Amino acid sequence: MKPSDLFFVLLALMTVAPAFVVAFSRSLVHSAFALLFTLVGMAGLYGFLAADFLAILQILLYVGGILVLILFGVLFTQKVYTPAVTTGRFAFAPVLLVGAVLFAVLFVVLGLGISWPIAEARPAEPTIRTLGNLLLSRHLLPFEAASVVLLTVLIGAVAIARKELR
Repeated sequence: MKPSDLFFVLLALMTVAPAFVVAFSRSLVHSAFALLFTLVGMAGLYGFLAADFLAILQILLYVGGILVLILFGVLFTQKVYTPAVTTGRFAFAPVLLVGAVLFAVLFVVLGLGISWPIAEARPAEPTIRTLGNLLLSRHLLPFEAASVVLLTVLIGAVAIARKELR
């Protein structure tokens, strides 16, 4: 086994094992912290696939923003301090049925002997420079339009959330 294969397997385990903890844990706090490792593992997989921009976005947006928001929401809610709070009952039968159907579909698709096209191996190139050049040249108008829309939404949110000063 090559070192890159071993690294991929470790990243995959670092992603999938905490995902099971997220899905099956009865504690909201344990699920939220397991989600941290799942999201970091996904960023590692993006980096492994030479998608450096996606890896950075995964860390900044999901781990740095959304996960912190989830953790604050869970930890600063009054109900969390009571030991009786759990994530709810797990419906084993429907999940087992959906899993079996998905497994059967994948087994049929892979078992039909479909020849999948295999692309030629290319050296990994950084994607940030290409994305930056495209955003600031060919796609400048949609990029600026999105920034104006986001600024308008931000100003509207501040106006709605602001208390009256009367």
